[in-house]
Amino acid sequence: MKKLFHLTQSGIDELQAEKVELLQKRIETAEAIKVARELGDLAENAEYQSARAEQERTDARLEEIDRILANAEIIKASKSKEVILGSTVTLSHPEGKQMTVQLVGTIEADPMANKISDESPIGQALLGKKEGDAVPTPKITYTVLSVQ
Repeated sequence: MKKLFHLTQSGIDELQAEKVELLQKRIETAEAIKVARELGDLAENAEYQSARAEQERTDARLEEIDRILANAEIIKASKSKEVILGSTVTLSHPEGKQMTVQLVGTIEADPMANKISDESPIGQALLGKKEGDAVPTPKITYTVLSVQ
């Protein structure tokens, strides 16, 4: 059974842009391998070994991106008043602070950009909540101020 990846359109666009960059990098790495090969003994050629390792990393990431894109489901915008995948939620901290987060799939999760995974503890706690609902987490209970 294939794993389905939930991505926003911007997440898909980012992966496609990364793929283009990696394809360009692959061309440059192939040229570096060609140049390193011309230096002679491959067993003791650090430039060759380094270029080959870089090519393997690039190829592995390209395969991963292709697998993700082939099994991606786009998170569609919704007017739901309930927190669902793709929702942007403003939360109130008990001390009065506010934070806004977007609930995304695990591939796009980036806490530094306020994108939290639907599989994280707070992400799971948010699913199905509405404005005014309490969101208990292990340490803090937030309140949902708005859902977009």
